[in-house]
Amino acid sequence: MVARTIALSDGTTIPQIGFGVWQVKPDETEVAVAAALEAGYRHVDTAQMYRNEAGVGAAVAASSLNRDDVYITSKVNNNAHAPEETRASVARTLELLQSDHVDLMLIHWPLAMHPEGFVDAYRVLVEEQAAGRIRSIGVSNFHAAHLDAVIEATGVAPVVNQIEVHPYFANPAVADTQARGIVVQAWSPLASGKLFGDPVVEAVAAEVGATPAQTVLAWHLAAGRIILPKSVTPSRIVENLASGDVVLSDDQIARIDALDRGEEGRTGPDPDTMDWRPAAHS
Repeated sequence: MVARTIALSDGTTIPQIGFGVWQVKPDETEVAVAAALEAGYRHVDTAQMYRNEAGVGAAVAASSLNRDDVYITSKVNNNAHAPEETRASVARTLELLQSDHVDLMLIHWPLAMHPEGFVDAYRVLVEEQAAGRIRSIGVSNFHAAHLDAVIEATGVAPVVNQIEVHPYFANPAVADTQARGIVVQAWSPLASGKLFGDPVVEAVAAEVGATPAQTVLAWHLAAGRIILPKSVTPSRIVENLASGDVVLSDDQIARIDALDRGEEGRTGPDPDTMDWRPAAHS
């Protein structure tokens, strides 16, 4: 497969297909990431909230790859929006990753009812980028008002917004994000498996000679989004990466587009009401 990359607004590039480790158990993460790196992935997406950054760092350190050959994304936890907590969390992430930098650091959730918090945390990421400990800054689960708040406060636009988007949930935040020149990353691009068995997905998959998972991932890639599929099964890890070789016609893309169910298709929390913080730091 030809490696796919996307240019970001800060002049850097990011691999379009990443390996997600959401819900991968901490004691299984190193093995799963090692399998992904062996398969050819060069982008790993983790988060402080996932409690598995150490496994990601261990896998990269144990591989034959140089650190700069692997793009690592992590995210600031919801309990680390106060400036001193944000700084400490970044330092802890670097320690766990066994690295002097993280390629992309995101604010995980805006906690929209506390706007001063995510703006303060974002200011710290700008400072950490200037210090070289973060190479690119982004956000996750941000709506238009949240994006505008951080841009207006710092003059620095996020390079990506990682949000829920899949055929059952087109998500209006996609258009809001792209209108600002920000690249969309799709978390849970397969809608946690809810798309498997859908007759439209199954039909298109048969037409292109791909699996349903590969077909949906190819749909995302055709839209220019970054995808972060997750699996701990070696064969599926390889299968998901091969989605980069699947080509869909305009008609096939349109048929999958038509599966959108609006808000009924959402599988995760609404960023406007999500107000959860873990009791302790990762």
